[in-house]
Amino acid sequence: MFSKILIANRGEIAVRIIRSARELGIKTVAVYSEPDRSSLHTMLADEKLCIGPAKASESYLNIPNILSAADITKADAIHPGYGFLAENPRFAEICETSGITFIGPPAEAMRLMGDKSRARQEMKKAKLPVIPGSEEIITDLNDAKKLAQRIKYPVILKAAAGGGGRGMRIVRKAAALEEQFSIAQYEARAAFGDPSLYLEKYIESARHIEIQVIRDSQGTVFALGERECSLQRKHQKVIEETPSPFIDEKTRKRIIKAVEDATDFIDYRSLGTFEFLMDPQKKFYFMEANTRVQVEHPITEIVYGIDLIKEQIRLAAGEDLSLNRELEMHGHSIECRINAEDPETFVPSPGKIEFLVMPGGQGIRVDTAAYQGWNIPPDYDSLLAKICAFAPTRHECILKMQAALETALVVGIKTNIPLHQNILANSEFRKGRYDIQFLEKLLINQVQTI
Repeated sequence: MFSKILIANRGEIAVRIIRSARELGIKTVAVYSEPDRSSLHTMLADEKLCIGPAKASESYLNIPNILSAADITKADAIHPGYGFLAENPRFAEICETSGITFIGPPAEAMRLMGDKSRARQEMKKAKLPVIPGSEEIITDLNDAKKLAQRIKYPVILKAAAGGGGRGMRIVRKAAALEEQFSIAQYEARAAFGDPSLYLEKYIESARHIEIQVIRDSQGTVFALGERECSLQRKHQKVIEETPSPFIDEKTRKRIIKAVEDATDFIDYRSLGTFEFLMDPQKKFYFMEANTRVQVEHPITEIVYGIDLIKEQIRLAAGEDLSLNRELEMHGHSIECRINAEDPETFVPSPGKIEFLVMPGGQGIRVDTAAYQGWNIPPDYDSLLAKICAFAPTRHECILKMQAALETALVVGIKTNIPLHQNILANSEFRKGRYDIQFLEKLLINQVQTI
């Protein structure tokens, strides 16, 4: 097992990794940018080092500075968290050649699954259903026009080099393709340094379903029960839950078996997530695979009673999975992503937290790096906290989450807690009747009502 891990990230995920590492008896190193000097992860880690100014390219994406920090502190391994360098195969290779273990899958697996067009081709070989679309990256507008005409509108443009909703544009008519193609390329270049796109058929009334997978070097694989991630705004997840209120046991077994087979086919190792779109007839289509820990991983941990970060660290250290084959899902869990943003305009709301009370009690988990008196910098993602509720049934879980949000108090900045309260009170959500367009329609209706 490692003696010291450097965490190449910030915010709540850095805090989350520190806690699991500590439980394994591993010391931690926090790296931080100048505006993150007083961040919680720097206080909790055993050591800390500044790696640059606010701009991510000069700090959290600065590979030489991060590797220098690992060398100075004599860290055995680097955990990338999510975002930043978490899905950068070049970073994983540089770590390996520098004698530092990258806590994640091999670089080749990252390169394969990070290239969406190549991933689609491999998943076809693995017998996973794939949404009709481009087999190769599209750089030419005319090629995009021809393909869109063949598979028929609506279509969706996606950044080939990354996810998270950036570089993603829905196109419903041919007349809008040229403009949206340019915008998607611009967004992809800004977010990932690569303007490459691919195009696929857009499925109406779809659910966004993802499967957590973890596999060791011996080929032991667990594809855990699904997470329902359809509540999104501009392709950014807002609320996740598990199990999905839409999926029956037969469909669940079918998709889990398909993911386990695909994981074996590409010899994937470590933690990862396979993401799917599911149509109203419960037919599922592979979208992409994320070769890292997901923001929403806590709800899977809750219903299975496991620690995915510990398993990820153990695998990187060369150990086998410690999970039991009798592992089963119990109860229901919901996660609300609490962002520092205006709940009406969604404009980020950085600033000083004057007063802070987070919910607690039985069945409530809060992952956060926020604390009273902290100045939230304007330079990074606005995620403030992840509040998770757990209960025996979905109905009880919703009630528990509502009670938790009522006791959350954040003074000094604005948050999207009112948005979560509106969603949880919605009758269609409570019945489980929603898809990936649900939240956008709800917000439009609220504006029209005002």
